[in-house]
Amino acid sequence: MALLEVSGLGLAYGPIRAAEDISLQVGADEIVAIIGGNGAGKTSLLKGIAGLLTPTTGTVRFSGEDITRLAPHRRVGLGIALSPEGRQVFPDQSVADNLVLGAYARNFARGELEAEIEEKFALFPRLAERRNQPALTLSGGEQQMLAIARALMSRPRLLLLDEPSLGLAPIIVRDVFRIIETLRGRGISILIVEQMANLALKVSNRAYVIESGRITLDGKSADLLHDPRIRAAYLGVSHG
Repeated sequence: MALLEVSGLGLAYGPIRAAEDISLQVGADEIVAIIGGNGAGKTSLLKGIAGLLTPTTGTVRFSGEDITRLAPHRRVGLGIALSPEGRQVFPDQSVADNLVLGAYARNFARGELEAEIEEKFALFPRLAERRNQPALTLSGGEQQMLAIARALMSRPRLLLLDEPSLGLAPIIVRDVFRIIETLRGRGISILIVEQMANLALKVSNRAYVIESGRITLDGKSADLLHDPRIRAAYLGVSHG
């Protein structure tokens, strides 16, 4: 049984359809990528899974349970966490306080909470150096690390990553993707939406291509990385 099963999902913003008839799965300890152009419906799909956008059709099942109509905070409690596009850290709060806020749904005892924070600082040493700084003083890459660390504070079984490389320098992007690979070995499944298809396909086990709100192609990431259609559309390589 897949950890996440999305079946026939439709999503809309009023009369505007964002996604239609989306079906996908994410297995345990698996990284799955969603690639596609701007406006294809990738972020809307993650919002539908996280409960921030109510589906018009279809179902979302997590660990066998139908969560299609479940409130977002209840999904966090079940083990789904979202690291959103644009990071959306709490700018006036310190790095440490951002992490505390990420653990809200877990209701840790004080000792557990402190241990959880120190674990994230071990994973993200740059954040440890800046633990008392307001989040707004961090660089874009550091804010991205903070957004991921904050999501991990809820001890998710499934981490939803929305455009983790957006706006970052290449050297910082490499750091972020090294951390994503590290998480694979920690029992966390990841569904990643990423504009840099090459990186997404290299780090993931499987991938789905979404165009105009529909999945048009899926398969093993290694195969898609060499598919001439993907190379021409998303990797800047011509069919010739």
